Amino acid sequence: MTLKVLISAPYMQPVIEQFTSWFDGPGQDIKLVVPQVNERLSEAELLSLINEIDGVICGDDAFTEKVMLAAPRLKVISKWGTGIDSIDQEAAMRLGIAVCNTADAFTHPVADSVLGYMLCFARRIPWMDRDIRAGNWVKPMGFSLREATLGIIGIGNVGRAVAHRSAGFGMKILGNDLLPIPEDVVAETGLLPVDKQALLEQADFVSLNCDLNPTSRHIIGSPELALMKTTAYLINTARGPLVDEFALVDALKSGGIAGAGLDVFEGEPLPKESGLLQLDNCLIAPHNANSSPEAYQRVHENTIRNLLDHLSSGDRA
Repeated sequence: MTLKVLISAPYMQPVIEQFTSWFDGPGQDIKLVVPQVNERLSEAELLSLINEIDGVICGDDAFTEKVMLAAPRLKVISKWGTGIDSIDQEAAMRLGIAVCNTADAFTHPVADSVLGYMLCFARRIPWMDRDIRAGNWVKPMGFSLREATLGIIGIGNVGRAVAHRSAGFGMKILGNDLLPIPEDVVAETGLLPVDKQALLEQADFVSLNCDLNPTSRHIIGSPELALMKTTAYLINTARGPLVDEFALVDALKSGGIAGAGLDVFEGEPLPKESGLLQLDNCLIAPHNANSSPEAYQRVHENTIRNLLDHLSSGDRA
């Protein structure tokens, strides 16, 4: 019997030919289905593809219960990357569909990106570049990171890596997490565990490095932004829905906070009508903080390995 595998992960599609030999092993008869994808597949798009699919390598596609019920042969959803919030995990468990990911996939490039945003804001690099190109010789006042306090919400792999990097710059570091913060992180970085309100009130930079789940959706909204210093910056390299974008636009326009660095958004690609595009105090990027050849190769290989392991096991779990 031929097994059909849907390849919908945008990062995997351009390089899938490099891995065709992985799908041609002894006793394997696997057909790859590679549809056109613009960032991610919607529920409706998946419903048109999923009926005869046995396994999936996906990005942030909308794997709802409805999609899974329409896929009687589906055995495994192998996520390219770490976050599986777009997959209905309860439905998958109930239906016996394995859900796999690559833990700690992009810790280092994402942590580097957080530091990049902080350095841009502290040293005013993008704005000086724009001024000079416009013919203006302006010298804005910057500040050193060692003069600033960083607040990290979410002390998982990325949050820890951000703390270690920031400690190297001599920053004061505050941390908040639903779980107890490991003692070794505190000892190695000088991080001070605090509640979320204290973190928001004291931090010059607030970095979101937590998972997206029901407890963290819109973890930053109007009430939280109102607690932040008017001179503070928000950085989100985790998941777009952690932030209420309408509230953020209002805070950036009114001077409620000084600026924001965003790699992720509530809607991706970022809609052309988004108010964020009109704001000079907002640095934006196309969900690219994970970019790293070394990390990509590791995730490519692990994602395929996860898929094949579960396909070879036969029936659903």
